[in-house]
Amino acid sequence: MIKDWMAAYKPTNDDETLSALREIMQEIALAGLSRTDFFENAAFYGGTALRIFYGLDRFSDDLDFSLLEKNPDFSLETYFAAIVTEFEAIGMKVNIKEKDKRIKTSIESAFLKSNTIWKELVLEDIVQQAGIQSNKSIKVKIEVDCEPPLGYKTEEKLLLRPFSFYVKCFTRSNLFAGKMHALLFRKWKNRIKGRDWYDLEWYIKNGIPLDMKHFLQRAINTGDWNKKTISEKQITALLQEKIKSVSFDKVKEDVVRFIKDEKLLEIWNLQYFNDLIGKIKFE
Repeated sequence: MIKDWMAAYKPTNDDETLSALREIMQEIALAGLSRTDFFENAAFYGGTALRIFYGLDRFSDDLDFSLLEKNPDFSLETYFAAIVTEFEAIGMKVNIKEKDKRIKTSIESAFLKSNTIWKELVLEDIVQQAGIQSNKSIKVKIEVDCEPPLGYKTEEKLLLRPFSFYVKCFTRSNLFAGKMHALLFRKWKNRIKGRDWYDLEWYIKNGIPLDMKHFLQRAINTGDWNKKTISEKQITALLQEKIKSVSFDKVKEDVVRFIKDEKLLEIWNLQYFNDLIGKIKFE
């Protein structure tokens, strides 16, 4: 089964093989969660949701979820057994470890960690065929926002492996709102997340409108915006200031490992993104 799934990705090097395996792990974890009441309580969002269900053409690391109602007492531990059982059903062993966080936030995290890639792949006799020269383990971080800004829209999306099941996901416009909020207000000092800029470009090129209401809710929720309204011009102005502040060389360095064709990044510079944001659609 894993061998057939891997073949569909046509990986050409170790990094692509690792990324493909991580995505397979993500889908198996979603399948395990679908056997429980998890998606009655939470919705899938973030880059991996955009990749798996909406066609984003880059790999993504994490599984991000938002509760449908605020619940600071929510626990992921309830669902660990279902995830582990799903992996065991196809001959893969994983262990799930809670992430140790010294500062408590509304995000509850866990790490879904496979045994080494060698043991994982040997189950399907792929190591020799793929020519992998690595003993790295693969981690998939799972995060649930227990006290999210509400009012977002969701829809049921179908996934076909390891069996057919539905996942409750943010709509594309609401995903765009979340990405815009992250790009503008992410609390990282010197670290650049090029994937934010890649996704921004993807949303704009695909004509997906930004849900301004949900963006505003997120910005108010995090204390990054203190007014009750926000306009298209104000969002554009925020983006223009952000574009001035980043190094696009560092942006490219971060995103390049997640995509297959780095030539797509050659056009990236301050002028390009200033022109690009002029094409954002709002709703």
